[in-house]
Amino acid sequence: MRKVILIAGIGLLLAGCGSESGTIDTEDGEVTYEVDRDGENAEYRMTNEDGDEVVINSGSDVAVSLPDGFSLYPGAQVITNTTVNQADGSGSMVVMRSDDTPDEMAAYYRRQAEGAGVEIQMEMSSNGSKLIGGEGPDGLTFSFNATPDPEGTTAQLVVGRDNN
Repeated sequence: MRKVILIAGIGLLLAGCGSESGTIDTEDGEVTYEVDRDGENAEYRMTNEDGDEVVINSGSDVAVSLPDGFSLYPGAQVITNTTVNQADGSGSMVVMRSDDTPDEMAAYYRRQAEGAGVEIQMEMSSNGSKLIGGEGPDGLTFSFNATPDPEGTTAQLVVGRDNN
């Protein structure tokens, strides 16, 4: 998933550029990219010299697609969703808002993560915020962070799976 993060970072840097294509020289070689923006949504396609492709879709209208065993928090409003798909893995990052507390949301996602075989390896509470994360079978990674705000709770769910 390290590649996912690195290439996703490059893609997000391009987000402000509008629709375009080009190349970027990296220490691992040349990467070609295409950015297609449609309102608040964007699709980023990046291909390295070996033909490996990464597709990132991000925006408020991108469909939420989570691995088996995970679902959107009941009643939550999706603020933005980002999906990353590549040959060696895929993942989703959903930013959402709910009227429920960070503890209630974290308990919901803990049950889902543990049901999917995730071993919770990290848990932290600070100033009303809640963070949990861990790893599961077959390269499954999970983290959930929820913070109280004036409108309820803003939360970020990240779930990914390596195909290696």
